[in-house]
This record gives sequence, C-alpha cells and structure tokens, in this order.
Amino acid sequence: MADLLTHVLAVYVVLTVASWRVAAVTSRWVVVGMCGSAIPDLVKTQLVLDSAVVEAVLGAPFSYAPVSTLGGVLLIAAAIGLAFARRHRRRAYAFLVAGGVISLVLDGLRVYATGRAGPWLYPFTWWRPPTPSLYVTSDPRILVLAIAVAGVVFAVDRKRAEAATGGNRRPTNADP
Repeated sequence: MADLLTHVLAVYVVLTVASWRVAAVTSRWVVVGMCGSAIPDLVKTQLVLDSAVVEAVLGAPFSYAPVSTLGGVLLIAAAIGLAFARRHRRRAYAFLVAGGVISLVLDGLRVYATGRAGPWLYPFTWWRPPTPSLYVTSDPRILVLAIAVAGVVFAVDRKRAEAATGGNRRPTNADP
C-alpha cells in the first residue's frame, strides 16, 4: 500500500508543479492524474481475485500482468475516460495516462533482482530496461520522503493561491 501512496503523491507533486506554469493543468485535472497513477497497481487485484476465477468466468486465458504495462495503462485509461463527459474525454485520458506513466517510471527505478525492470513497455516492445535500483518499495523512508515533498509542494501551492487572490481563499478552476 505504501507503494501506491508513493505513486499518487509523486503524480501530485509533478502535476501541481506543472500547474504553476501550464494553465491547462488545474487542480481538478491533477486529481484525475493522481487516479491514473493507480492504474498500474490494479495488478494487485490478483491478491483478492485469483486469475483462475476470472478465467473460469470469461472462459478464456487471463493474466493480470499486462495491467502494469504501458499497454495496460493506455487501455484502462481509455475505458475510464469513457466515464467523463464527451467534451472532457481527451483531457481526462491524457491525465490518466500521464499519471500511469509516472507510476511506471517510478516502478522502473526500484530494485529488481535481475537488474532489469519489468517489460513495462509492452505491447510495444518486450525490452526490459536496466534499472538504477534506487529504492526498495517496502522501505518506509521512501514513503516518508514522498509525504514530505508533497507537503512542501502543497504549502507552496497554497501560498501561490493566496498571493494570486490577495487573501486566503483558493480561486476556482472553472474549465471551459
């Protein structure tokens, strides 16, 4: 669970900082991107619902493994994007994919016994990129660092919003 929270906080940090320069990145789309960061972690559904059960229901071979790949992110983001109003679908899809890709990149930086990350570029290639082995997902220091950085970004964002409005109320993010 710490891994999922770290991914969500990392996307929050990246997209919030991007919102300081890009007008199209509003707080509501930052949240959509944060939801997209959870897409690769849907592979953990297998802990609750075994793939054999899904196979029996579908009557076809089934594996959760492709969910935590670029192809899985693109496909699941498209399915989730259909839940948005037609005028927001493209933007929602872009933010869902951005969150998912940031999550995959973070997964590519963690320690793997083989020294290579998983084939997260599937279905485009089976290449397994080398990993710099920067962190272990079970290390609580990574989560503490993510919380600290997100806290700093949150505080700076609040100060920026207060300075922009001349008070302590946050401006609304009305989308066209």
